[in-house]
Parts: sequence; C-alpha cells; structure tokens
Amino acid sequence: IAYIDGFNLYFGMKSQYGNQFLWLDVETLSRSFLISGQTLTATKYFTSRVTNQPDKEKRQGTYLEALKAATDCQFFFGRYQSNIIQCKGCGSNWPSPKEKMTDVNIATQMLMDAFTDQFDTAILISGDTDLIPPIQAIKANMPNKRIGVYFPPKRHSIQLESVVDFSGLIGRKKLRDSQLPHDVTKPNGFILSRPESWV
Repeated sequence: IAYIDGFNLYFGMKSQYGNQFLWLDVETLSRSFLISGQTLTATKYFTSRVTNQPDKEKRQGTYLEALKAATDCQFFFGRYQSNIIQCKGCGSNWPSPKEKMTDVNIATQMLMDAFTDQFDTAILISGDTDLIPPIQAIKANMPNKRIGVYFPPKRHSIQLESVVDFSGLIGRKKLRDSQLPHDVTKPNGFILSRPESWV
C-alpha cells in the first residue's frame, strides 16, 4: 500500500520544479517503486481542500477529480485551520491557514492496515518526521512488515530515513514518467484538462 502526503509532495515539487509536474498520477508513481513480485493493492492520498482562494480551489478540484477518474486512489481529507499572524513591528494582522490532520490520518491508516494485515510492505511518500512514531510502533510490534519512504524533492529527512527499511528520492524522471494524460474523461463524459498554468 502506498501512503501519499499530498501537500508535502506538492510543495516539494513546486519548490524544485515550479508547476512542471503537478498533474501527477500518484498511482503510477507509486507503482514505479515496486520490485519484482510485488503488487500495489491500494494507493491512499491524503490532503486538505484549499479554501478562500478561488483559482487554487479550482485547480486543486480539477486535479482531484482527474485522479478520481483516472486511478483507483482512495482519498482522505484533513482541513484548513485559519490562524492569525500579527506583525510585531506594525501590529498588522493577516490570515495564515494551516493544514491539519494529514499526518494523523496517514498514521491512523498505516497502523490500521498493518494490524489488520493489509500489506506486507508500505510505501510512504513524504518527508514529515511526525510520521516516525507510527512507523516505529509498526516495526516494534510487527517486525516482518517492511516500510519504505520516498522523499519528495527538497523534503529529505535523515531522521525519517533512519527508521525505515528502504528509502529513495523522487527525481525528475519519475515525476515526468508519471503524469496524467492531458485530458481525463470522467464517467459522465465530462473532460478534465490539465490547468493551463501547470505546464
């Protein structure tokens, strides 16, 4: 089973490659990490829906709909929490939304799937060190379960790497070879196209 930290992956790709590879087929990417004899039984994608930013909401919505239509991904949603940041110099306030629950959702799914024997090997796509405790819990109680992590661009963590069985960095070729078709057709015939700014 592959567990994908959507925002960690998005911001890693964005910081390294701009908008170049954002129309990403995460199921194909996950399958590219399998070795001989392995089968990908599920791809679990964790994210939160963008709010109060119409253009970003539309692009994210199109992408999630395309993933839903073109793959068998399972989706798990967190939420955004509005935080207010105040400038210490001038006293001005501005909103700073923070994504919540993604790491908890990933940890919950990994632990449940491990304890119900849903996987022999788990593939985590993230660089979030908050996921170290659930990995350690799985390894301590079920040492036969293998867990690997593939780091998004610019998201490598030595601490996370130290607690898994195998690891790797997601490079340009993997991302380039794992893109969705430019146009994805939904079951009702509606065509979803890659956002123009995602070139």
